[in-house]
Amino acid sequence: MSGNVTIVGLGPGAERLVTPEVTEALTMATDVVGYIPYVARVAERPGLTLHPSDNRVELDRSRLALDMAMRGKRVVVVSSGDPGVFAMASAVFEAVEAGPAEWRDLDIRVLPGITAMLAAAARAGAPLGHDFCAINLSDNLKPWSLIEKRLRLAAEADFAMAFYNPRSRSRPEGFARTLEILNDACGDTRPVIFARSISTPQEDIRVVPLPHCTPEMADMRTVVVVGSSTTRIIERNGAPIVYTPRSVTP
Repeated sequence: MSGNVTIVGLGPGAERLVTPEVTEALTMATDVVGYIPYVARVAERPGLTLHPSDNRVELDRSRLALDMAMRGKRVVVVSSGDPGVFAMASAVFEAVEAGPAEWRDLDIRVLPGITAMLAAAARAGAPLGHDFCAINLSDNLKPWSLIEKRLRLAAEADFAMAFYNPRSRSRPEGFARTLEILNDACGDTRPVIFARSISTPQEDIRVVPLPHCTPEMADMRTVVVVGSSTTRIIERNGAPIVYTPRSVTP
């Protein structure tokens, strides 16, 4: 008898931001599959087997989950944030499409979570209050030339933008180039939000005008939200409120 695969998002970090639906799925699971630090967020209990694995083996862990489900296991595949945003849901479906025909008949569900982009925006105010886009700045799975093209087009379209994986030790130059492109394309002082480790004790949020941003302000635990030309700042005692109005004046 076939089991099932449930692909879930654990949210940005705080336990209170894990949805009840995801908590229930974890309670029912026989096996949990995922990247090492995400699996570490799942409490051990009798009857549950944890299968942590390293980064960049998304297809391998997807195949493991699907194979275990075919053997009757109730498998939960964990991601941080939302599983459909630069996370494991796409990897599982890539494996399904390329794998044995019987995998397509499995019971596979995707349960949403609160992704870092939304958690960061909520902390700052409402910078994504009008049209926006999200761009993964990692070039592990796509060429940098495509990232650069999308950055320029998004700036030309005057989207607010959220950046995932902005800067790592192995590719520090990418975010520096991103800032160069934005300063060249935008030419203004729109606010940029650097939100690190949102909802955890290490949370840190800074709002910086675009021309004053430096590459060192971001790392792999940071989500960067760039306002559009209409994004506004409400100054007050304490942290300012950053928001993008719901309408655009022609």
